[in-house]
Amino acid sequence: MLHKIKPIIQKLKNPHIVNLIGNAVMSVLNMVQAAILYNYLSPDKTGVWVFFQGTIGLVDTFRAGLITTAFITSYAGTSKERSAEVAGSAWFLSTIITLIIVAGNIIYLFIPYHIADYGTDLFAKWFGLVFIITLPSFLASCIAQAEARFDRLLIIRSVSTLLSIVLILILIATKNVTLMTVIYTGFIAGGTTSLMTVILGWSRINTIWKKSTTTVKALFSFGKYSVGTALGSSMFRNSDTYIIKFMLGDAAVAVYNLGLRLTELVEIPLRSFAATIMPPLSAAHNQNNKYHVIYLLKKYSGLITILLLPVVVGAILFADVAIWIVAKDYLNTQAANILRVFMAFALLYPIERFMALALDATNQPQVNAVKLIFMLAANIIGDFVGVWLFGSVNGIAFGTLMPILTGMFISYKWLQRYEKFQLWDVYKIGWLETTWLIKDTWGMLFKKKQANAE
Repeated sequence: MLHKIKPIIQKLKNPHIVNLIGNAVMSVLNMVQAAILYNYLSPDKTGVWVFFQGTIGLVDTFRAGLITTAFITSYAGTSKERSAEVAGSAWFLSTIITLIIVAGNIIYLFIPYHIADYGTDLFAKWFGLVFIITLPSFLASCIAQAEARFDRLLIIRSVSTLLSIVLILILIATKNVTLMTVIYTGFIAGGTTSLMTVILGWSRINTIWKKSTTTVKALFSFGKYSVGTALGSSMFRNSDTYIIKFMLGDAAVAVYNLGLRLTELVEIPLRSFAATIMPPLSAAHNQNNKYHVIYLLKKYSGLITILLLPVVVGAILFADVAIWIVAKDYLNTQAANILRVFMAFALLYPIERFMALALDATNQPQVNAVKLIFMLAANIIGDFVGVWLFGSVNGIAFGTLMPILTGMFISYKWLQRYEKFQLWDVYKIGWLETTWLIKDTWGMLFKKKQANAE
């Protein structure tokens, strides 16, 4: 029995599989949390919660964009002494960034004028505290990624979300569910998770004394190029929320976000493969093997696109069922149509996402930075045109096609300068890889049954 289980365990240890499982688990937990809130907060309050979380994520992108990629590339595979120096330098730089953000928060608290909009004022009052309590867990997550400890990364993320869910359930049981009590649970969950990473040594806070000015400067110099891309990407994701909030209201934000959240079915494999495809792409580029870089791009983007087909078809057919399961009170809203629109466009996501990764791997991050500006502009234009034509969140959903096509066009044109290829090849190779994967899996199962029969 042990010899049969061992190969399965070995396959599960594969970074692709571990990261895929981790992303799937987190997506489920986040959906559970959202489903609870959608059923116990009013649409207006849910919209404010979505806005608050999204804006916190947008501002946090500055810290994450400046530190994460620079840290991973400087930390991974280095000696014990060098890794301690990089970790300490990252701690120092992250602390400086956090203190600057907190200073801005304190200034807002003491000035006599406060923003009239409730959601924006709420964010402006609390974002400094969020950055303080999440600092250790943020750096622990960076270290886990650099060490390819996706199991540890899953623990860090899931503890925070699980604790938040438990606290919200306690609020429900005691009939104390309000927008502010829900936000307080987030503070408690985030702080507890950070404390856990410090106690277990995962955050490596003790290395801050081993920082070096040279490494701090190197991290900053590297990060300043990727932070623009990260901010642009985050702003691209949040621009819909802001436009809906100020043009259609907080309740419309809740409806739109519900349909959008269910597209996590697509994001799970995309995020998982994106986290693990960069090393082989970079390795192929460093070996000047341009053909293999493009082959990897075509292989993974094509494979995921083909595998997504049944998921997309199922989501389009059963969109109403999905909405009913998560929040049946939203069944008569436009949430199901939004889900259908996003899932239809989802077949374009893999090629756009992996072409962007290929640009980064081939040392062309500036192209992604400029591309995101055009994509953001296209998204904003598409949103305003959509609202003008439809007068509802349906228009916002249809407007997302413009930035996707813009990003694909720019990435494709620039990668042609690196190594020429045809977009159609992506789907041909994807189909071949998918059929090979199915045959290989079927062959393994058939051989096992045959062996058992003998």
